[in-house]
Amino acid sequence: MRIAVTGASGFVGGAVCRALISEGVTTFAYGRRPAATHLDGATYRSWDLTHGPLPDAPDVDAVVHCAGSVSDWGPAADLFAANLTGTRSALATFPDARFVHVSTASVYDPFRPSVMVTEDEAPVRRYLNAYAASKAAAERALPRDAIVLRPHAVYGPGDTTLLPRLLSAVRGPVLPVAGTGRQRVSLTSIENLVRACVLAATGPVAAGVFNIADAAPVTIDGALREILRERGVRARPVYVPAVAARPLAAVAEGAFLLARSSRSPRVTRYAISHLAVERTLDITAAREALGYDPHGTTFTGASAW
Repeated sequence: MRIAVTGASGFVGGAVCRALISEGVTTFAYGRRPAATHLDGATYRSWDLTHGPLPDAPDVDAVVHCAGSVSDWGPAADLFAANLTGTRSALATFPDARFVHVSTASVYDPFRPSVMVTEDEAPVRRYLNAYAASKAAAERALPRDAIVLRPHAVYGPGDTTLLPRLLSAVRGPVLPVAGTGRQRVSLTSIENLVRACVLAATGPVAAGVFNIADAAPVTIDGALREILRERGVRARPVYVPAVAARPLAAVAEGAFLLARSSRSPRVTRYAISHLAVERTLDITAAREALGYDPHGTTFTGASAW
C-alpha cells in the first residue's frame, strides 16, 4: 500500500508517518519545512500547500491530510489559506486516492456546551475565530467519499502547542483557569489519533465523519493537576468565573487587534469556550465503524515531553 501524508514535518503528521513506516507501508511525506529528520525513513518532500497542487505527485492509495494551521489567533486570510486552500490543494493533487482529513472538534458550536456530541452536530454557521471557521470551511469543501476525523486537544510526546501554552500560563504557584474545574472534557492522545488515522487510511471504511478521543472524558481540574504533577510544576489551578473571564478576554483581543500585534493574547474567548463548559465527544461511530479502541487519558511520562 502507498500512502501520502501532508503536514509530515509537524507534530501529528510526523507521528502518522512513523506509524505507517512501522507497519511496512510505503509512505510519501510532505511538509513546509525544507527537511524533516523524524520520519523513520519516509520519503520526504517540501511542499507548501497554500501555493497550489503538486504537479508531479506519485500515485497513492490514500492520503492522510494533517497539514494546516492549529493557531487560534492570527489573520483570517492566513488561516483560511492554510486550512481551506491547503485542503483544496491536497484534494487536487491526489484526486483518486482515499482522503483522510484530520479536522478538529472546534467545528462544533462554541456558544453552547458540547455534551457527548455526535458527528451530525457540525459544522455550524457561527464561530469565535477564523481557526474554527476555516476548519469548518475545509470540511465543507471535501467530497462525500472523504473520511473526516475530529480530535480534541491533542497531547503527547512532541506536542508544540497545547502543553507549552498551558505551562506558559503558570504564574508562580498559580495556574489561572476559566470556569470551575468540574467541567468534563474529551482529550485526544497522539497515540490514539495516530491509530485512528492508520485505521481510516488502511481499513475497509471509505467514507464518514468520526469523533476521535480518549476512551472516556476527564474533568478539567483532574487533567490539569496531573499534568502539573508529572511536569514537576509546583502550582495549582485557580478558577476564575467564566462570566468575568469572557469580557476580559474580549478586551484583550481588541487591544491586540488595535496594536496589530503578531503575538496572541494570553487568554481568548476561544480558549475560554474550551475550558469553562463541557466539551465531550461521542466516539461510538469510530469504535463501531473503524474498529477504534482507544486507551484512556494519561499524562504519565509528561516530564519528558
